[in-house]
Amino acid sequence: MIGRHRAALFATSTMTGFGIASWITRTPAVRDELGASIETMGIVLLGLSVGSMIGILSAGVLVRRLGTRPLIVLGGALPVVGMLLVAVLAPAQLAVGVWAGLFCIGFGCGLAEIGLNVEAAAVERQLSRPVVPVLHACFSLGTVLGGATGIALTAARTPVIVHLLVATAVMAGLAVFAAVNLRPVDRATPESTTTPASASATALVAPRLRSVLTLQVLLIAVITLAMAFAEGAASDWLPLLMTTDHDAPEAVGSLVFTGFALAMFVGRIAGTPLVARFGRVAVIRVCAAVGAVGVLLVVVSPNPVLAAAAAGVWGLGIALGFPLAISAAGDHPTDGDRRVSVVATAGYVAFLAGPPALGFLGEHLGLQTAMLVPAALLVAALLAAPAVRARTAFEELRPAPLG
Repeated sequence: MIGRHRAALFATSTMTGFGIASWITRTPAVRDELGASIETMGIVLLGLSVGSMIGILSAGVLVRRLGTRPLIVLGGALPVVGMLLVAVLAPAQLAVGVWAGLFCIGFGCGLAEIGLNVEAAAVERQLSRPVVPVLHACFSLGTVLGGATGIALTAARTPVIVHLLVATAVMAGLAVFAAVNLRPVDRATPESTTTPASASATALVAPRLRSVLTLQVLLIAVITLAMAFAEGAASDWLPLLMTTDHDAPEAVGSLVFTGFALAMFVGRIAGTPLVARFGRVAVIRVCAAVGAVGVLLVVVSPNPVLAAAAAGVWGLGIALGFPLAISAAGDHPTDGDRRVSVVATAGYVAFLAGPPALGFLGEHLGLQTAMLVPAALLVAALLAAPAVRARTAFEELRPAPLG
């Protein structure tokens, strides 16, 4: 039963990655259809950010009241609706409609991603084997598949509406599979099932918050914020960076993003044994350093070929940072769900709120200069790496087969 549940989590993560990559590969085409400037595209992308922040900020409360299943199911359905709106309204040159579609995608993903990470961390604690890195590898797999499909359809000059309708159908199939097979695991909670009087309950809120918002959790949140910001920067701006600053064709921009996503997928799958051997701290330090170097190489590369190779270094570097930080946050016998919710919220806010901010900077300073921000944040993550040190012997366990 837990195998089917884990497969449902992986399917939802793959679905979100596929949908986001499908949108990203057609970002230049949508910009052209809307006749939008970089700053205007930043405003359009704000729909994704606003929806995501509402979903993320409400998910922490909802997951404690309703559990993870409703969030994951709703988070699977809304991106399907949102992609359908983008597919139909982008060719109609309705920027407001595209904004609304991205809002639905963002709101759904915000709900789902918090639920997914909380649930995956609980499964990981129960099985004592890596689950969170594989969950994020499935997201990267979805982006690779969505990106490869986008490259092929872009090269074939397939209309945006046809491409995104196909993406909508694939996403709907994965969402239905997940909804049918979700079976959240039992876990220990810090509260008893009996609720005290209202005044007593209020008095307990602050101590519970203080027990979760420790210095360690805040430093782990810095890591998730930095890694997610760097990933979001590449996801939303890498294709446009290649076409506007490196004079690459649209199809090449999509290819570079897909290479970035493939590098993240390879890093998350192949890098898991390195965690068992060297520990989280060492791996996150290397991830942050390599990621920062990759970002800087994209900025200073004199031609598209070197920039494309640097984008792969960027993706490989940040691949394990976010999932390892989530695993570290969940490494607690009773407060794991709350800790994961806190650090995942920091990460996803950065992932989806960062790109519009970079769009503003890019409009005034240039996209290459704006990319120095994620590089600086990765340096901060390197300094915060000791916070992910394992509390148990989990790091010393070699990954068991997932089947």
